[in-house]
Amino acid sequence: MTDVTTLGVAALRDGIRTGEFSAKEVADAFIVKVSAAKALNAFIVETPEHALAAAREADAARAAGETLKPLAGVPIGMKDLFCTKGVQTTAASHMLEGFKPVYESTVSQKLWDAGAGMLGKLNLDQFAMGSSNETSYFGNVISPWRRKDGGNAPLAPGGSSGGSSSAIAARLCPAATGTDTGGSIRQPAAFTGISGIKPTYGRCSRWGVVAFASSLDQAGPMARDVRDCAIMLEAMAGFDAKDATSLKLDVPNWEQGLNPDLRGKKVGIPKEYRVDGMPSEIEALWQQGIDWLKDAGAEIVEVSLPHTKYALPAYYIIAPAEASSNLARYDGVRYGQRDLPDGAGLQDMYAATRAAGFGPEVQRRILIGTYVLSAGYYDAYYTQAQKVRTLIARDFERAWLHCDLLLTPTAPSAAFALGEKSADPLAMYLNDVFTVPSSLAGIPAMSVPGGLDKDGLPLGLQIIGKPLDEQGVLNASLAIEQRAGFTARPEQWW
Repeated sequence: MTDVTTLGVAALRDGIRTGEFSAKEVADAFIVKVSAAKALNAFIVETPEHALAAAREADAARAAGETLKPLAGVPIGMKDLFCTKGVQTTAASHMLEGFKPVYESTVSQKLWDAGAGMLGKLNLDQFAMGSSNETSYFGNVISPWRRKDGGNAPLAPGGSSGGSSSAIAARLCPAATGTDTGGSIRQPAAFTGISGIKPTYGRCSRWGVVAFASSLDQAGPMARDVRDCAIMLEAMAGFDAKDATSLKLDVPNWEQGLNPDLRGKKVGIPKEYRVDGMPSEIEALWQQGIDWLKDAGAEIVEVSLPHTKYALPAYYIIAPAEASSNLARYDGVRYGQRDLPDGAGLQDMYAATRAAGFGPEVQRRILIGTYVLSAGYYDAYYTQAQKVRTLIARDFERAWLHCDLLLTPTAPSAAFALGEKSADPLAMYLNDVFTVPSSLAGIPAMSVPGGLDKDGLPLGLQIIGKPLDEQGVLNASLAIEQRAGFTARPEQWW
């Protein structure tokens, strides 16, 4: 009997369809894996009954000779930023601890409609703010990877979708949802040796996703490989009238369109992404990626994205500004935590609730955001950052005159140890240096594993594409995946 937990979405889907194994066998196997991996702290809530219900439905449909749904019986993880009806949704904060939504997010509903089941709600950085999954109220997520020199210091799984990346790398689930505001799908994918795609802004509905920065937040899939990401994205994407920024476009058949032949394609190498102090291993992997794409038939050209160096400062003004506005709703009045000191007035209740409900990183970003939006500083900071954002988007538009796709590293280093950067917020923010520009421009980008560093830790390569060209991004990523032959797995210690 195959150990079904070693299989990805495509293999599980096909095996359930052919009857090689039942959906219930699949659900049971993953439920056992999840319950035995408490040491990773990847899940905030486990929902075995949800996964089993989807499995029963899939098995019954197959027994009745019905056509199975696209993801029938495939159990997945759901980042705890997506509202799930009747199941606690916390955004990994104390503020929303115990909050059970009375409705389902559009993305999660689409996945359930496609036949998927939910193994549980995955841990994340609080309100999706962080790059290491150290800001969760429910504790750090631990990466399943360890340095091969025997250094047992627990490693960061990346953030904010660290629960998702850790769970997939540890084979606790074949795929999961993530959200990406400035790299929160791609950077954790790179740190844990999996794949993840941030689609074009507006491809996936934001309705029912706890908001961080509304002009940047975008849901996307994380999975073991490119094909699985394509399958997941097809189920997640699509127009939603409830989200004003949702794109009214048909969902392409990305899986069927997968093709690693890049003949006739031009891939740009942005010279500004060669940053000071970048480890030589990242530089070498980037060159290896260039060689792989050449081998796939692509022509390589150097391009310039001159405003890249302003992307991080602009992002860390715009995102906190939007967060400051979005998080104003957590005031202790309608839902979530309420702290009411004795004899307190309304203002005191707001202050006490927010002081207790938000962690330090969330408070830091709210303060930054409120500052840059304040009367005396709005033009100097926020307006200026929006102008820079426009220039960054224009850089990409000009690059597309010379190429079809871009290749860059995903992150400036491999995974770091938990606690290594938490004392220095700026060092932590620098983790997003390669992922933020495409978020500001709202264009699709994907991370795929390219190899291991000298410590045996995964390194990722990033493909960035034109607006709405997820197919091109997936195809180039597939070309890399096939040539990288990345099969490394963390040794089980948990």
